[in-house]
Amino acid sequence: MDRPWLHIIGLGEDGLAGLPDASRAALAAATVIFGGPRHLALVQASDRARPWPVPFDVAHVLVHRGQPTVVLASGDPFWFGAGSSLMPHLAPGEWLAHPAPSTFSHAAARLGWRLEETTCLGLHAAPFARLRPHLANGARLIVLLRDGDAPAALAAWLDGAGFGTSHLHVLQALGGVQERITQTTAAGFNTPNITAPVAVAIDAAGDGLPQTPGLPDSLFASDGQITKSPIRALTLAALAPRRGEVLWDLGAGSGSISVEWCLVGGLAHAVELRPDRATNIRANALGFGVDHRLALHSGSSLDLIATLPRPDAVFVGGGGDMALFQRLLDTLPPGTRLVANGVTLETEALLATLHASHGGTLTRIDIATATPLGTMRGWQAARPVVQWSVTL
Repeated sequence: MDRPWLHIIGLGEDGLAGLPDASRAALAAATVIFGGPRHLALVQASDRARPWPVPFDVAHVLVHRGQPTVVLASGDPFWFGAGSSLMPHLAPGEWLAHPAPSTFSHAAARLGWRLEETTCLGLHAAPFARLRPHLANGARLIVLLRDGDAPAALAAWLDGAGFGTSHLHVLQALGGVQERITQTTAAGFNTPNITAPVAVAIDAAGDGLPQTPGLPDSLFASDGQITKSPIRALTLAALAPRRGEVLWDLGAGSGSISVEWCLVGGLAHAVELRPDRATNIRANALGFGVDHRLALHSGSSLDLIATLPRPDAVFVGGGGDMALFQRLLDTLPPGTRLVANGVTLETEALLATLHASHGGTLTRIDIATATPLGTMRGWQAARPVVQWSVTL
């Protein structure tokens, strides 16, 4: 990295005054400077200024490869900044980064919050539902927002999600002469005249999602085709999700298995033949804030699995037949965890045959729930579920 052509410079609201000598030298040497209009004004880029195109496109930077070029970003360029967007297109030695304190760092310093215990999210172009997996009573979050209208919209969303008593700190232009910090609650939001750049720190108060598998069925949009909560918990235990792993959810129904897989940090590919159920999968992905982790594929599992990325685990929840299982057994890489549930006699017989020939674990799950029986109570049995799980 002796002669990088690209310098990625983190910039604070104090502009040039807050930059170290190395960043100033890179700016002075640059023939072209990219950034948002606010960034370009802060460094007085004048005729070298190149505002980011809308929509954002790094190709405009790459055409200057080999020429002294600067990209400006807010604070740390690799924390919800332009740095990560550029990296796939650059080789080592082409670039040098000059990070500055991020908005998250400024916010934590102003509020006295432990940053390592605070969830930090960029919601410039993402739905507020991305917060849902992180919200819990006593949780602290700092979120970056797109414009001055977004804090009020965020407060309304929090109120509607049952977190109306959460304390909010609206943080504007941190680190600059226009810095302004106001406090309110989500339900009583009353902060006018907000301008970007803006972040909101949330001291959450409310009931978040349980962290155990088998979320209540009532939380999911469903036509009744859903792996019920206790069965889902046992199924997820067999699938053994790990952060960053890929799941194929074949015959996904409501997508409840995929959603819970994504909530622990995995990536899911849900395949569903019926359009009405695909609609429910989309709604559940959005509602639980995992739409960026869950990809929906409409069609036949047998036809589509050749188009899916390599999985770490596969769940067959509906529509499994010998043709599908044979394709899976022939093509899945060694080490893949395969789990299948069946409720019909035919599927039970198929899973028993597969267990006999390929090993693994075959389990029959019988669950009954106490329900009214006259003036007393009795056990109401659910349909038994046969589960085959195997590591290939």
